[in-house]
Amino acid sequence: MADPATLPDPAARTLYLAIVREGGRIRAADVDPADREALDRLVEVGLLVAQLQDASYSVVDPRVATERIGTAIRQQSARLLAKAEQLPALMGELARAYDASPKRQSDSTGVRYITGKERIRHEIERLSQEYPCDGMAAQPGGPRPVAELADSLERARRFHGRGGTVRSLYELSAKYDPPTVRFAAQVAPLGSTTRVLAVPFKRFLVFERAIAVIPAAADYTSAAVVDDPAMVAFAADTFETLWQQADGVNWAALEENSAESAIHEQVGALLAQGFTQRSIATRLGLSERTVAGHIARLRESYDAETLFQLGWQMRGARDV
Repeated sequence: MADPATLPDPAARTLYLAIVREGGRIRAADVDPADREALDRLVEVGLLVAQLQDASYSVVDPRVATERIGTAIRQQSARLLAKAEQLPALMGELARAYDASPKRQSDSTGVRYITGKERIRHEIERLSQEYPCDGMAAQPGGPRPVAELADSLERARRFHGRGGTVRSLYELSAKYDPPTVRFAAQVAPLGSTTRVLAVPFKRFLVFERAIAVIPAAADYTSAAVVDDPAMVAFAADTFETLWQQADGVNWAALEENSAESAIHEQVGALLAQGFTQRSIATRLGLSERTVAGHIARLRESYDAETLFQLGWQMRGARDV
């Protein structure tokens, strides 16, 4: 049986008006099969009453039904309010167990430690749900791991779907990795802003300036979750300082123009500034072998016999 507090839907109202226009009575045999559901609804809410003697239905004064439905709604509301008042007590045991779990307990310094990359990823996902508005992410290491990019994109979509915005810092070499460039271009329309930084920095995250996740081991297999206000403020201010030093990137344009072409141009620009092959590799986060390949193509383009001659010719070309 339908909920008596539910009001008649448009189809039921239309049928009621049609029956009223026909004198307030309709025989069961005259009911169109398409109207059967609407007729049943009118009976359920009390706007029609069945006459068994002649197998027909008669309309009921809506004011009578209104009083009955209104009473049912008020009774239902009272039951829902009572349930709402009981909710904290019903959930209290679960909440206490959640707060008492090892992942929620902090020591007196406002720091708790998590070991294992899988547990760290789980904690970051949980924090992104509890603090959905503003995120800061310093992500060193150059190109993002290709195997993780699909999951990262889904996490970004969920986070931004909850109204969040994220600012991320990548190393300069991330600009020259096509999968990373594609990922940054995909999350930009969602609400992510990604910049690149040419100086070394550590990995850490800050959620809504309320909680931070910082490395507790050099290999990032252990992390500290910090909720001490002073420590979180320091992490957030550190991020802001790095953010001001970082360069903005048009990731969509970079993806369209090919990251490989951008690497070649960057190697040439640094070579013209006097950087050595090794220093270029270090600065761009590339292997010396990769840089050597770009330099070989540049020497061929400029018809240069030595690296010194190539750098000299490229500086001259840029000064013209």
